[in-house]
Amino acid sequence: MFPIPSARTGAGDPARTLQLLWRDPAAIPRHGPRQGLTIDQVVAAATALAGAEGLDAVTMRRVAASLGVVPMTLYTYVPGKAELLDLMLDAAYQRMPRTSTTGQPWRQRVTAIAEANRTLFDAHPWAAVISTTRPPLGPGLMAKYDHELSAFDGLGLDDIQMDAALTHLLTFVQAWARAAADAQSARRDTAMDDEQWWAASEPLLQRVLDPRAYPLAVRVGTAAGTAHRAAYNCEHAYDFGLQTILDGLAALIGNPH
Repeated sequence: MFPIPSARTGAGDPARTLQLLWRDPAAIPRHGPRQGLTIDQVVAAATALAGAEGLDAVTMRRVAASLGVVPMTLYTYVPGKAELLDLMLDAAYQRMPRTSTTGQPWRQRVTAIAEANRTLFDAHPWAAVISTTRPPLGPGLMAKYDHELSAFDGLGLDDIQMDAALTHLLTFVQAWARAAADAQSARRDTAMDDEQWWAASEPLLQRVLDPRAYPLAVRVGTAAGTAHRAAYNCEHAYDFGLQTILDGLAALIGNPH
């Protein structure tokens, strides 16, 4: 079934991938078993599959079937699954809104970038599981990167610090999105919400756990569980994490606001 070997970008042929990302005319087939199919149609079909069934469902055979062609036809347009993954993610980046935050306080600018990426992962949960240590260097990524850097411009950071600050922010949002998706999957797969799960686990835990052996774990865990009515609260984790990043950046630039 041709499963994608790994959920990471930059795994395909670099030259061919760049040609496809930037729609180099040399990458567009001039003939083939079926005329009229476009790279954009292939990317849209793969994205729809990922949205409906998850990233594992995206195979060349499944994408071809959704377009009504045989797999060999698809290879005429995209050489493989690795390149297709880069195209999918860059296309998602291109569709992100880029509202100007010029003139706003820096905390609002940085928060807006975090929220835009949270919205991206809400719309495309599959994107959160993809490693982008070798990012898709297409027009979507470049427009996204340029826009997001503007939130850190003028804060007294040098270029390396600006890149690092943005990377740290985006890494946090992606990690949060993965955890939020995991929490949702746990509720769905077990048919229990967190309160029900704890209610089922608590009697056994009380029998086997000696509070004196783990005093900090018991005290802090009880406080957190009582406050959140769960072991993990997605919204609290996001708010706390983002606030911590903002406060750390404030200390770095010497500007709390």
